[in-house]
Amino acid sequence: MNDSKTLRAWWVDPVDYRWLVRTLAARSALLPLKILIGIAGAGIAVMGAVIAGTPVGPPGSPGIASTIGVLSGTLWALRWWLLRWPSKTESLVLIACADLLFTVEFLQLPDRLFGAMGAVLLLATGSYLSYFHSARALAVHSAWSLLSVVVFSVRIATGGGDVHLAVAVGLLLASVVTTVPAYQFLYWLLRTESLSDPLTELLNRRGLENRLPQLMDRNPAICVICFDLDRFKRVNDTWGHRIGDLVLVRTARRLRDAAGEMAVVARTGGEEFVVAAPLAAAAARSEAERLCRVVAEPAEGAVVVTASVGVAVFDAAACPRCPRPTPDRLLQSADAAMYRAKQSGGNLVAVEELTPPVDHDHPTDSA
Repeated sequence: MNDSKTLRAWWVDPVDYRWLVRTLAARSALLPLKILIGIAGAGIAVMGAVIAGTPVGPPGSPGIASTIGVLSGTLWALRWWLLRWPSKTESLVLIACADLLFTVEFLQLPDRLFGAMGAVLLLATGSYLSYFHSARALAVHSAWSLLSVVVFSVRIATGGGDVHLAVAVGLLLASVVTTVPAYQFLYWLLRTESLSDPLTELLNRRGLENRLPQLMDRNPAICVICFDLDRFKRVNDTWGHRIGDLVLVRTARRLRDAAGEMAVVARTGGEEFVVAAPLAAAAARSEAERLCRVVAEPAEGAVVVTASVGVAVFDAAACPRCPRPTPDRLLQSADAAMYRAKQSGGNLVAVEELTPPVDHDHPTDSA
């Protein structure tokens, strides 16, 4: 992938917020993170109380600005400590409110140099965005941060301060707040690598677990197709692992090209692949059989392999009241169907429909 494609992929990556939250929860990291974020709010509340009535604090004793700052920091801490982790929308709203409050509050301080230092807090909200949200959300934050830095610097210069000092402060703060997108890009690269198979450049199992829930959320019908190359050990034993790797790369390329842009394609094991696509039950078998033939197509001077294929399909349109299966259940069902195909001799397709057939003479309630 060249540089421009890499940057574009980073820019358009929607980031699976729920998957990130689930991953942190599964590793018992969510509660400590909530506590730390709440402590940050409590620290801001304490700072607001400490500077109230001092020469660097907002006017008044304690004054409206100080009261709002202390109250906001306290509410922030209580929200993170006492409530569950926020939804994606609430998360963005919380960060937007924090950005706005930081800038407005520190513009109230009579000491303009001290007030400008408040822009450093925008680094904290930017760091949060860089992990949990997309590059586009971070770009909005970065634009606000730069605007805030310019306002703080102009305020220093026009308030009787030294122009050179104002420029120096502006450059210092700008260099701090603009580093966050670079950190997010590096983190995105590492996350992308951790979700990809290095040999075939497809998603790996973890990457599939990341993308499959997104695909299921967007489509009423979902089809998961598992492939296991038949007698692949014989390929390695006869031709060597180098040729075996070439066969895997060729299979990955064929599946990726044939599955279409809407499909998610992954290599989940040594010679195991998965294709997930928004296909209705009526089209699932024919699509799986087509991909099975694609895998087995001969290639000049190359080893020919076949695949045992298992299909699991759920179509909400066929049974609106049926409970949607989990991604794990779809994968397990497709895997079980694939083993049935392998036990039957391989190079064939076995299908399991998770939508129960409807008996029109004796309808049943599947809810």
